[in-house]
Amino acid sequence: MSDSAGLTTIFVDDRATKRRLKRSKFVVTQGPDKGKEILIEKERITIGRSVICDLVLADKAVSGSHFEIVATEKGVILRDLESTNGTYCGDVRIREVWLKPGTVVRVGQTQLRFDPAEGNIEIDLSASERFHELIGKSVRMREIFAILEKIAKSDITSLIRGETGTGKELVARAIHRASRRATEPLVVQDCGSIPRDLVESTLFGHEKGSFTGASDRHKGCFEQADGGTIFLDEIGELDITLQPKLLRVLENREFKRVGGDKVIPVNVRVIAATNRDLRQMVNDGTFREDLYYRLSVVQVDLPPLRERIEDIPLLVQSFLEDFAARRWPGESRKLTVDKDAMLRMQSYPWPGNIREMKNTVERAASLADSDALTIKDLMPSSQKTPPVGLPGGPAESFVEEALPFKEAKQRVLDAFEAAYLKALLDKHGGNVTRSANAAGLTRYHLRELAKRYGIRGAVE
Repeated sequence: MSDSAGLTTIFVDDRATKRRLKRSKFVVTQGPDKGKEILIEKERITIGRSVICDLVLADKAVSGSHFEIVATEKGVILRDLESTNGTYCGDVRIREVWLKPGTVVRVGQTQLRFDPAEGNIEIDLSASERFHELIGKSVRMREIFAILEKIAKSDITSLIRGETGTGKELVARAIHRASRRATEPLVVQDCGSIPRDLVESTLFGHEKGSFTGASDRHKGCFEQADGGTIFLDEIGELDITLQPKLLRVLENREFKRVGGDKVIPVNVRVIAATNRDLRQMVNDGTFREDLYYRLSVVQVDLPPLRERIEDIPLLVQSFLEDFAARRWPGESRKLTVDKDAMLRMQSYPWPGNIREMKNTVERAASLADSDALTIKDLMPSSQKTPPVGLPGGPAESFVEEALPFKEAKQRVLDAFEAAYLKALLDKHGGNVTRSANAAGLTRYHLRELAKRYGIRGAVE
């Protein structure tokens, strides 16, 4: 491993046992915060003017979340987070740069230097390749399992980040099942699926007659989850005008129903999830800084499937076993995937992540002529974008597959996003800046979407 590596994986008998983070620091050498410094003691830190950052700068020319530092096994990388005024090495404005001791960067009127520090930080890996329904032998997943094993025992508020289909709800369910609240309710609420005028009533309930159609008193999600856990999926979709009400519940653990005067205390653990970049939303003014701070006491970042390809055989076998148990209960039927098909699956980018792969595997198992699935069985459906013409098109096939509404809708949205981005970049010759301006996106967001869907050829 290179001496410049910020992160090293330690192996014993060919099995990863821990990760070692080389300590380093950023020192402010010029600007309003001269002398301030931060020790880099975790894999990812952010620096900017917002209180959500690990190092908060007073410089008004610095963006809310200006740049991040990420330690990897190749080294330590600095990545600009679509800042307004840019990040500079010398006179060169950079998007990302590999850091070495003594590297000086400038943001606004502030200058910072990257320096080594004494010692290392040991990062635990779980000894297990499962955490309830979660499966993975990769270092990234075993690191996440170690975090989940610790936080499940507490009531700490957690934020789960990850692309669509990476298993955020499974993480929330696993935390709940491993907690002391496991015998109490787990209430799941998708914030993106609630009509805007019903969000407050859905979350906090309403009194009879409080609005047209309120014929009875209704208990909201928080009240239903009392004693247990509430999982707020797609929290980034929550309208900013309603975010202060959620913040008050997180701070005081009490609320009022719509149309009511009574303050209702609630004993509930909160887990939130999003596939959006909440830091960017805070910078854009569409997500409250203080709410982000409250939600992300512990943040779990789920890797996309393309970054954990060693887990694919385990996941596929689990899907096949579950399918066989449902399809042929009581029989010892064993389904397999041949070597060539598995290699192809590991090389495919899976833009819909685990959800897409599970649907592909179960569809192939339903239609295959034998118990040994081949490339012909598995890959044609996953390597073409599902048609989005509605109605009469995919809607019927989704119903035939018994897909829940949320999953069916997400597959259509994924297909649209992939097709839209490809057409957009083609139109603008792969130029990210022109494409982002035309679509009303930030360059960072567009690049992340292109990466997610495996769309190559994007240039600055």
